[in-house]
Parts: sequence; structure tokens; C-alpha cells
Amino acid sequence: MISLKDTLRSLVRVGYDGKVFKTFRGPQASERFSNEVLVLRHLEKYHCPFVPRLLHSDSEQLLIVTTNCGQRVEFIDPKRAAEVFDELKVYGVRHDDAEPRNITYRIADGRFCVIDFEFATILPHF
Repeated sequence: MISLKDTLRSLVRVGYDGKVFKTFRGPQASERFSNEVLVLRHLEKYHCPFVPRLLHSDSEQLLIVTTNCGQRVEFIDPKRAAEVFDELKVYGVRHDDAEPRNITYRIADGRFCVIDFEFATILPHF
């Protein structure tokens, strides 16, 4: 596995099969894990095409396994980044950590995607 991120809040690794493994740790790890699982399930229910799919979750290990949504972008115009995050609202989600580090680019279809939903909010009308 290749380590992509190793911080106090999480460890993110990519397997050789392309799956993404995220282990939550640090302050409020359990709550952040539960929220990300909830939001990813919601987005799947509404068929959001530009977010990772939740493949597995383990509440004992605070681990989620998702599909890969491409490579992180080095630069994105702030206006375009805002548009990408605004698209989530159509699916009933506000990201709440709308930073370029949470945008990836999927070469297969030339699509910007959004990752990292541990602080996201499901909007009330959904």
C-alpha cells in the first residue's frame, strides 16, 4: 500500500488495487468516522457521480474503504472549486471543509471529484 496522508486526524493509504483505506484517529475520531459513513451512504443513495463509493466500513477500527476518485489537484481556480463544492448541494450535502485539498481529478472521464466528508452536513430538505 502507498501512504497518501499520515496526520493526527487520519491515515490514508491506497492499495495496489486502487482502493482507498482511511483510518480515523485523534480528537472525535469516532464521530468523524460515523459522519463520513453517513454522508457517503447518502450520496450513494442519490447517485452522486463525483464522490467515492463506500465499499466497507469498520466501526471497531474506525476504517473506511472507498473507491478511488482520482488524483489530488495541484491547483484549481477558486471559482471552479466553489462550483464543484456547490454541485454537492443538488445531492443534499454541504461539504463544510471546502478546500482545494478535498478535490481530486478523475482522468477516466475528465471530472473533478470531491473527497473527505468527515465534517460534511446533510441538508435538512433531504
